[in-house]
Amino acid sequence: MAKGLDVVIVGGGIIGLAGGYFLSRKKKRVLVIDKGGFADGASGACDDMILFQSKKPGINLELTFESLELYKRLIVDFDDEMQFKNLGGMVLIENDAELAIMEQFVAEQRSYGLDVEVIGQQDARKKQPFLSDHIIASTYSMMDSQIDPFHVMRALEKHGLKLGMGIQRRNGVVAIERLGNGNWSVVCEDGSTHEAPVVVNAAGAWAPSIAQMVGATVPIVPKRGQIVLSERIPPIGETNLWNAKYLVTKLHKGTEVQMTDEERELGLSLAFTRSAGNTYLMGSTREYVGYDKGTTIAGIRGIIDMTLSYLPKMKDVGIVRAMAGLRPETPDGKMILGEHKNLDGFYTAAGHEGDGIALAPVTAKLLSDLICGNPIDRDLGELSPNRFGGMAHE
Repeated sequence: MAKGLDVVIVGGGIIGLAGGYFLSRKKKRVLVIDKGGFADGASGACDDMILFQSKKPGINLELTFESLELYKRLIVDFDDEMQFKNLGGMVLIENDAELAIMEQFVAEQRSYGLDVEVIGQQDARKKQPFLSDHIIASTYSMMDSQIDPFHVMRALEKHGLKLGMGIQRRNGVVAIERLGNGNWSVVCEDGSTHEAPVVVNAAGAWAPSIAQMVGATVPIVPKRGQIVLSERIPPIGETNLWNAKYLVTKLHKGTEVQMTDEERELGLSLAFTRSAGNTYLMGSTREYVGYDKGTTIAGIRGIIDMTLSYLPKMKDVGIVRAMAGLRPETPDGKMILGEHKNLDGFYTAAGHEGDGIALAPVTAKLLSDLICGNPIDRDLGELSPNRFGGMAHE
């Protein structure tokens, strides 16, 4: 049995690696274990956004502000830009009903300090000259930024290893047991065991199965997101793009929005972002298909058709790759972060859905502060794994 560890982190995506790095920086002896290879999960099949405009005023928006500042510090610490860009973003508005809802939402976000505004059709076309004529307005924020997930994970791994962080891949966890001394024993597929007083469940969409090993319940369900990658092309406009349909349905449940049958069936919403090397990431679907990570002809076709409805110019652009990842969704749209009731030393850091890239640094910082007993200047109760009730061993 491997001893001498302070923390075992189950899950080696961006959340697990960030947690491992921040804890190692605080002199904790950390082992990160993952059942797959590097970037095999959602962190390797997602967009690259630190997106503000999708956040309701509240803790998610506040944490995104903090996470962006932490990314900027990591860029300095690592001497690595990690493909950070600040292109800004626009949420495209197609009719008066969407405009009214988005004007109210923007006013609420501005009251929380977000630099965002609604701009008319003419100004929108100045920033994005190839927009379809049916776009009547747009939101705009220069704060929306992006960073390359692969570069971030490589940097976290590299600098974590320098601090003594251990990493095991392709060796999934099959059991977690409480020992008589109060520590946890983590058993892997190859029969090896690792003992530590703290275990962190950072397994993303697979967090429920890890929690079950200790008798806990984590209410996360996988939501498949398919995206496609374009060939290299000259920049299309100044900013990244999203559509308002998905936001409107989240903000005002029950509101009727104009959607095709294909959009409803696949949960399609526009995301159009310029990635490294002047390629474009286009998405995405939101599908409840269990743990099926496969791409589909219907999903790829739906994404392409939707993109063309907003940017007809893309009709002559080639698609070089399609991919899909499983986003870990919680019932209330907030991540799960904290220690489980009656399970001393067992933490969950998962459930970020599409915000794992955006919130990785702040999640890791808060996790390390919780584990190290450092003061935290905010109430994390609304992120606690115990907020859902019945988490374990009542």
